[in-house]
Amino acid sequence: MRRQHPHRKPLSLALLPSGLCALMLLLTMHSLPANAQTQWKWRDASGKVLYSDLPPPAGIPDKDILQRPPGQRVPVVVRPITPAAATPAAAPASVAPKASAAPSRAEQERQNRARQEQEQQARKQKEEERRLAEQRAENCKRATSHLRMIEDGMRISRRNEAGETEFLDERQRAEEAQRTRAIISSDCR
Repeated sequence: MRRQHPHRKPLSLALLPSGLCALMLLLTMHSLPANAQTQWKWRDASGKVLYSDLPPPAGIPDKDILQRPPGQRVPVVVRPITPAAATPAAAPASVAPKASAAPSRAEQERQNRARQEQEQQARKQKEEERRLAEQRAENCKRATSHLRMIEDGMRISRRNEAGETEFLDERQRAEEAQRTRAIISSDCR
């Protein structure tokens, strides 16, 4: 147990004047949000989200800064203009402007996804063309065989709506031959 000085009393907030108590409370409350407001949030080159009370490094693009403290603006970089760079005609033609920095990782991933989608669409289209070519070849084979049967004079029969078998007469044979030749001309290339 602590020994108290006989002439001193312990300090308590109740003994302080109300104005001083309010001032201490105000200062304490005022200092709390200040710490929360100084938070920076940004995404680094590898895509990792970082937090700090200091601004992000100079190499971080503005689009990757996700949160700034209130009142903070995007820093403006002022570059002095040299006389040689002031006029475009003064720069030698052999000096080309530097290409922009290499694409970011997210941009590279987007380009890779787009390239993969194009390749997949090309594979699908090629497969569809192959399937259609096989179908045309099969149609050509069947139509050629059918036309040979018609021209050889074989009897050809069909089922009518009533389900009865009926043989084609000469007019129907001619119409069937014409229809089969149209199939051959479109599918046998």
